Amino acid sequence: MNPITQTLLLLSMTLGTVLTMSSSHWIMAWAGLEMNTLAIIPIISKQHHPRATEAATKYFLTQATASAVILLASSMNAWKTGQWNIYQTTSPESIMMLTLALAMKLGLAPLHFWLPEVLQGSTLLTATIISTWQKLAPISILCMIMNNLNQNSLIILGLISALLGGWMGLNQTQTRKIMAFSSIAHMGWIFMALAMNPNLTIIALTTYLMLTTAMFTSLITTSSKTLLDMGTTWPQTPALLSASMLTLMSLGGLPPLTGFMPKWLILKELTTNNLHMMSTMMALSTLPSLFFYLRMSHMTSLTMPPETACTSYKWRFKSNYTPITTPAIMMGSLLLPITPLLMNFC
Repeated sequence: MNPITQTLLLLSMTLGTVLTMSSSHWIMAWAGLEMNTLAIIPIISKQHHPRATEAATKYFLTQATASAVILLASSMNAWKTGQWNIYQTTSPESIMMLTLALAMKLGLAPLHFWLPEVLQGSTLLTATIISTWQKLAPISILCMIMNNLNQNSLIILGLISALLGGWMGLNQTQTRKIMAFSSIAHMGWIFMALAMNPNLTIIALTTYLMLTTAMFTSLITTSSKTLLDMGTTWPQTPALLSASMLTLMSLGGLPPLTGFMPKWLILKELTTNNLHMMSTMMALSTLPSLFFYLRMSHMTSLTMPPETACTSYKWRFKSNYTPITTPAIMMGSLLLPITPLLMNFC
């Protein structure tokens, strides 16, 4: 892709997200979402491969459908209340439609059907953008209308996403699909936090963005698209793969790593609100996810072939090292001690 074209697309994508996050009028927020969607579609399809074209088509259809529902819901709310202000969205029908439309944009179960296929058809860098930056605008809208959201709907969507995200990722061998189901499970935890506490939502989202960015940059550096690729890159970057194991453990929520912090705080908030059954089910939902994180960790740094004939080494390929990899992995592994400071905001 032409560098000027790519720069303009990335700028449009950034401006679309900023416009949505900074606006209080439904039309402006919707326009920002549309800018964001239209800017990333050429980035997804830039490979000129049938799978990339299919991924771009699926992404466009789902995002356009969700945007149309958002526009319809905001119009219904304006017709009933006479207000286009996002903070004045009080119509129950509009709230339910908006919740489902934004859940589709975020890839929450049971509206997650597009996310694994789109990530699988994209490059690792594009998959990173879809899994991180593209989550900001919909979640910012949810935070704006949070006081009027139906708490039961958020809890049910969060629980279904956490359960299905872990369960459906068990038999995957493609790293992009595994990260897609990981994203679905983490979005479930973020929705559960959204139903409880707005500050906790920001903590969970920030942790998710750090960990996902760290893992994707590690995959980009080693060009690992399958679990077999992860098992053959040890001679290339042994230190990075050892650190990637910590990132995977952190994604699974194991103490004393950073990923344990949001899960711990969300479970504490659920038990404080006497939702003991929900907290138990959310805790159990982490076990399937932890299984495939452990499998990826086992493939990266805990297995060494007994002899060189057992595997194909990728020593001829140059590493695609990015400067953000090291700080992202460090933040994704070592931030648990600041939990008492963050708890003051919850």
